[in-house]
Amino acid sequence: MLQLQKEGVTDERVLDALWRVPRERFVPQHLQHRAYENIALPIASDQTISQPYVVARMAQALRLTSDDHVLEVGTGSGYGAAILAQLAHDVVTIELRPELSGPAQARLRDLAYSNIRCVVGDGSKGWSALGPYDAIALTAATPSVSPSQWEQLSEQGGRLVAPVGDLNEQRLLIFRRSPGHLDCRSLGSVRFVPLLGVAGFNILDPARMN
Repeated sequence: MLQLQKEGVTDERVLDALWRVPRERFVPQHLQHRAYENIALPIASDQTISQPYVVARMAQALRLTSDDHVLEVGTGSGYGAAILAQLAHDVVTIELRPELSGPAQARLRDLAYSNIRCVVGDGSKGWSALGPYDAIALTAATPSVSPSQWEQLSEQGGRLVAPVGDLNEQRLLIFRRSPGHLDCRSLGSVRFVPLLGVAGFNILDPARMN
C-alpha cells in the first residue's frame, strides 16, 4: 500500500478497497504466493489480472460514490469488479468468455458480493439493458470508445476510464461527461490485453455475441 501511495494512489477509499479484497482468491492456485506483488498475472483463456496499481489508478480516476451505478467491461477473474463494488452502489460486469464469467461469478458469490451482477456478452458494445451508468471502466485495450458506450454513460457527470490505443501500447484515458461537454485526461502509458468484439480489435463469430 505504501508503494501505491508513492506512485500516486492517494484516495483512502480506494486503498481501503484494495486492502479488503483478497487478491489471492482471484489468481490461479500456483500463483497465489505472488498475489500481492504489484504485477499483472496470467489467468485462464490467455487473459491477465491487472496489477494492483493499475486497478487502483482506474478506480481512483472514476471518483466513485456510494450511489454510483457502474459498468465494468471485461470481468476476467472478477478482481476489478470486487474493487469497484467496495466503492459504488452496484456493479454490472460483462465478459465475452463464459469460461471466465462463470468462475468469476462463483468466486464473487463465495466472497459475499451481493451488489455485483455478472453478464456474458460483447462488452465492446456496453450493456444497454441496465444502463445508463454513472461510471464505466474498460479493462481491455480498445482502439476507441464505441458510440454505444457513450450512449450508456450518464450525461450528468458520467465518467469513463479506458486504455485507448493500438495492440502494443495504450494511454489510460479518463473522460468526464456533462451536458454539451466532454473532458479527457491521460493517466499515462499502459498495456492491456485487447478488447474483442464488434467495436474492439476483432470481429468475432456473431453467435458468441448474442
